Parts: sequence; structure tokens; C-alpha cells
Amino acid sequence: MIGAIALLLVCQLAGEVIHRLTGLPLPGSVIGMGLLLAWLALVPRERLTLTQVTGWLTAHLSIMFVPAAVGVMQEGAILSRYGLGIVVAVVVSTLLTLAVTALVFAAVAGREAQDSEEPAS
Repeated sequence: MIGAIALLLVCQLAGEVIHRLTGLPLPGSVIGMGLLLAWLALVPRERLTLTQVTGWLTAHLSIMFVPAAVGVMQEGAILSRYGLGIVVAVVVSTLLTLAVTALVFAAVAGREAQDSEEPAS
């Protein structure tokens, strides 16, 4: 279990290092996930242990939000001044994301339906 947690942390750290050294326009955590994916493709025996660790982390995910919630509570003055703008930005961006996702899904589903209707030659 410690090995799987170490693997997660090493992949994230390596992603952060690669991001800072190369200046890639991707967050280090995303690069780290790519590294983890490559590792799992090369070393499949890690999957069972990693599945157990990620299941435990997901079950206790709410604990990981406590520091962020405390940080938000300490910024009361900023939230009272810009809170409405932040809420509007979050709602608008969420609605736009839902709309774009639905449009992309409809386009891909329509394309797949057309491909399945074409007769094979």
C-alpha cells in the first residue's frame, strides 16, 4: 500500500519537475497522470494495489477538502466583495461546459450512426 501511494506521489512530482523544466503548457499533475498511465501500461502488476489505494482515497475524499474550505473561510472580505462575480462565472462556465459537451456528444453519436448505416463494400 505504501508503494502505491509512493508511486502516485512520484508520478505527480515527476510531472511537476517536467513542467517546470520544460515549460510545457500542461499542469504538472496532468503530466504526472500521463506518466502514471505509461507506468501502468508497462507494469500491469501494480493495478491491484493501486486500485485499493485509490478506492481508499476516494472514500475519504471529503477530508482532503477541509484545508481548502478553511482557506476559503479566511478570505471572507474578498468573497463578500467578489462573491457574486465568482458565482456568476462558475454558473456560466458550468453551463457552457455542459452545452459544449452535449454538442460534441451529439456530433460524435451522429457520426457513428452514419458510419454504421453505410453498407460495407
